[in-house]
Amino acid sequence: MTRPDKPKHVNGAELLDRLRAAIRQYVILPDNESLDAVVLWVAATYGLAAWACAARLVIRAPEKRCGKSRLLDLVEAACHNPLITVNASPAAVYRAIGTEDPPTLLIDEYDTIFGPAVAGSNEDLRGLLNAGHQRNRPALRYDANSQRVERIPTFAMAAMAGIGAAPDTIEDRAVVIHMRRRATREKVSPWRVMRDRPILATIGNEVRDWITAHLDELRTAEPVMPVEDRDADTWEPLIAVADLAGGDWPIRARTAAVTLTGAREETAANSDRVRLLTDCRTVFTAAGADAEALPTGHLLSQLRAMDEAPWADLTAVKLGALLREFEVKSTNIRFTTGQAKGYHRAAFIDAWDRYCAPECPDTPGEPSQPSQPSQPSSAPGRVKTWDGSTRPSQDLVPGLTSNGTGGTAGTATPAPAGHNSPRDGRHLRAVPPPDEATGTA
Repeated sequence: MTRPDKPKHVNGAELLDRLRAAIRQYVILPDNESLDAVVLWVAATYGLAAWACAARLVIRAPEKRCGKSRLLDLVEAACHNPLITVNASPAAVYRAIGTEDPPTLLIDEYDTIFGPAVAGSNEDLRGLLNAGHQRNRPALRYDANSQRVERIPTFAMAAMAGIGAAPDTIEDRAVVIHMRRRATREKVSPWRVMRDRPILATIGNEVRDWITAHLDELRTAEPVMPVEDRDADTWEPLIAVADLAGGDWPIRARTAAVTLTGAREETAANSDRVRLLTDCRTVFTAAGADAEALPTGHLLSQLRAMDEAPWADLTAVKLGALLREFEVKSTNIRFTTGQAKGYHRAAFIDAWDRYCAPECPDTPGEPSQPSQPSQPSSAPGRVKTWDGSTRPSQDLVPGLTSNGTGGTAGTATPAPAGHNSPRDGRHLRAVPPPDEATGTA
């Protein structure tokens, strides 16, 4: 009686190192973290059966001749069951993916598919790539011949290469690699498909045998994640592979996750709505902490004046439509200059917290702004809560000088030692409501 052979022990860390060295031989990546991410993504394609989410790999470049297609060639040689195309109909992709052993979908020149001129005609393909990021998100199609609804699986690993940004909904589900043109001092070996592809394919087969032997372990893995939410979903398969490999790969994988996720957030082009939220916060910050509200006209004028901002043609109607998506709405507000449409700062707080990057904290030990005098009562940030039923017995805004205080009429109150001189027109303050009993502020 013969005994079954024991599984051959494979040093996963050394295997990933070999794959890393092979890729590095033919292409220059921008940093070590990007190279580590590509290696782990290739290995993760062999463990699709163990994953709840299938990470996308987006290889983008600002210009041609940056190595993006070459890197996709290397991924194709080493990954699981590659299906590469430069163009495909959604129906063909649906049918290719809807199998028991779905291929790894590789799309080159995605800018010709999702570019501005043709983006609207490929929404089905974008929807497929978005849905296929998560298991159990099938596409439904009606078969007229059989008169029944078909459920077509969409779950598969996918990589894309192109110039410029991919659709933001895809990049949000992807490991994003920012390629750049190789410098003259950076040397790589020429890639010859018939000569060199078998080398990558051989290493890929070894990775396949190693991963498939540990599918049960990977299926139950719960790695400690350095990122959260959808980023955690995307990076979990890669970090699980790194933990399985051991060596220094667990640390390298988590470093890559933090680095590339942060780089994507810094370089990603925010939607116009999120950009508008951020710029509105900038206007309110410049107005001062006590500016409880701003007139729509003042907000528009400040937005239009921002350098390199897309608000030159912004109108009150467009402003309201963009902000309404965040439940920020204009209201009638009584300012010291009269009643006008405007926006309360409080209406933005929740949206700023949810969608905008945190503001840089002030330097410890320094005030956020130098002490500044009150503006005249016509300042845009002044809000007067008054229903007209009472008449104030005195001015709601005291003069800049009064008996027993420093300064002279027509000048600002002297600032404390160490404070900078105030700048006119930069500080807006809301006036507290009048006391109902006395009619005074």
